[in-house]
Amino acid sequence: MNRRNFVKSSLISLISTKPLTVANAKTNLIGKKKGNIAVIGAGAFGGWTAYHLLRNGYSVTLLDVFGPGNSRASSGGDSRVIRGIYGEDKIYVDLVSRSFKLWKRYQKQWRQSLYFPTGALWFFQIDDIYAQKSLPIVNKAGLKSEQLSKAVVEKRYPQINLSGLKSFYYEHEAGYLPARHCCQVVLENFVKKGGEYKQLAVEPGKILNNKLTELILSDGSKLNADSYVFACGPWLSKVFPNALKDIITPTRQEVFFFGTPYGDSSLFETKMPVWVDFGKKIWYGIPGADWRGFKVADDTRGVEFDPTSGDRIASKSGLKSARKYLAKRFPSMKDAPLLESRVCQYENSPDGNYIIDKHPEAENTWVIGGGSGHGFKLGPAIGEFVADRVIGNKGIDPFFGLSRFNKDLDKKTQFNSQ
Repeated sequence: MNRRNFVKSSLISLISTKPLTVANAKTNLIGKKKGNIAVIGAGAFGGWTAYHLLRNGYSVTLLDVFGPGNSRASSGGDSRVIRGIYGEDKIYVDLVSRSFKLWKRYQKQWRQSLYFPTGALWFFQIDDIYAQKSLPIVNKAGLKSEQLSKAVVEKRYPQINLSGLKSFYYEHEAGYLPARHCCQVVLENFVKKGGEYKQLAVEPGKILNNKLTELILSDGSKLNADSYVFACGPWLSKVFPNALKDIITPTRQEVFFFGTPYGDSSLFETKMPVWVDFGKKIWYGIPGADWRGFKVADDTRGVEFDPTSGDRIASKSGLKSARKYLAKRFPSMKDAPLLESRVCQYENSPDGNYIIDKHPEAENTWVIGGGSGHGFKLGPAIGEFVADRVIGNKGIDPFFGLSRFNKDLDKKTQFNSQ
């Protein structure tokens, strides 16, 4: 039985043998509960937020319509990159640094494989100011990174065609995270710790006197809580169409997994790091994660997409583009067989940054989103960050506040991918 099936079977067993009620949550935690909080969405942001709220002594109900890491979720799929280079955005570097610590801590504590340190190689076809400005911030945060010469890269990674590339950077602690598996492990440990999980669709009830009154669930029941946290990814604007109109836009993204040449181990994760090719387009990939094949994806934002009803069959044009890129940059992969493909989505905010703020009309309700395509790796730190604000330990950070959308935004394209 592989690691993911083990987690899934363990979780199903845990749920089937223990009714997930608020009463159970209370009896499984020591001491009196500080209050009741409902978290909607069991992905990277919601699952970790629910777990950290529980650790802070609150009674927490976590709800998700399709389940943790499901194939419609932005936190689904097999792998996500974790890296520290983030341009001048120190706030993200600090969150990444904290997330590295938490991924390692919980990997050891839960005895699960959550983080695979392959390193990350960045190569730039264009100006490398994005990496140059980030390098001192990253290193100050304790994430060892360095610029490499072309000669060093040629010797170390002969499997890469370096033509057209100007500069190179290497992150020592970077790697990848098995996304779906991680979501399931977080949920499993949330439930073990006394949290309540319900797999149901959620509709917010009425807002009265600047407060959300209740949740209406798809089984006909209602749920009341002191506070509500909506971390439902690409569905966030659908849940609150008036307050969040045009702020979260899901886009269709395609990912391909190609087979490496028979008997050639040079493109396995033991000999090839996570990589990012920064040019007019930004391509990135993960070699061999969970033996799925050589992952390749174009970070360019796709067309608008409905995460519930959208067809998830990759396009012929997307496959053709990926093959063309692969043949140029990794010559031994020319004519490589396609093993798998996935259609997922980013949920983009207008400036590419996250949203962590109160609903403008309900002071007891939080909206958390805009994480694609760079939010998964920060899940543990974002969970802490959100929990601190929901329980009142810290104030809203304007960098993630909704008020910024009332101002003229610089909507230039920026790289925030996986």
